[in-house]
Amino acid sequence: MIEEENKRRKKIAEYKRNLLLIGEAMRLLIHSRKKEKYMLKIYNLKDKQEYLKEVATLTQREWGKCDLSKEEFENKVNKKIEKIQNYFENPNYCKLILLEGEQLIGFISIFPNDGEERKELSPWYATMYVKKEFRGNGYSKILNNAILNEAKKRKINKLYLKTKLENYYEKFGAKFIEELSNGEKLYYFDVK
Repeated sequence: MIEEENKRRKKIAEYKRNLLLIGEAMRLLIHSRKKEKYMLKIYNLKDKQEYLKEVATLTQREWGKCDLSKEEFENKVNKKIEKIQNYFENPNYCKLILLEGEQLIGFISIFPNDGEERKELSPWYATMYVKKEFRGNGYSKILNNAILNEAKKRKINKLYLKTKLENYYEKFGAKFIEELSNGEKLYYFDVK
C-alpha cells in the first residue's frame, strides 16, 4: 500500500513538473510574440502605403494651415497624399516611418527642395515628426540616424535643413550656415 501511494505521489509530482514546464514554455512563447509585435522598425513609406493618410494628416496638422473647414482640411490631406505618391520615384525624396508593431510612432523625410529661400540647395532633411504621446523617448534620434543612413545609401553627401527650433538639431550633428530672411536657421548635415 505504501509503495502504491509513493508511486501515486511520484506521478502527481511529475505531472505538476510537466505542468510547470508547459506553463513556462507558454509564458516564454507569449513573451517572445509580444516582444516581436512591439519591436521598433523603420520602413520606407513607399513600402507601407497603408500609413499614407495618417502621415499626410499629421503633416497637415503640424505644418499646414489650422483654420480650415473639415472639407478644406481633407482636400489638403488628399493633395499631400498625391504629392507624396508622385515623389516616390524621385531619388532626392524619401519618407521613412517608425513603427512599433503596427503603431506609427513618427516619420522623417528627404525632400528635393523645401520652400522659397535657397532654392539652389538640394536635397533637404525635412519633416521630422514624433507623435506627442511618444516624445521624450529617443525616437527622434532613431529617425535622424535612419534618414542619414538612407542619404548615405543614396550617395547624398550633404542634406540641408531649415528650422525655427533653437539648439535642437545640433545634437544630431547639424552645422549652422546662416539665418534666413524668414527667421529660420539654415543648417547642413555632412553625410559621409
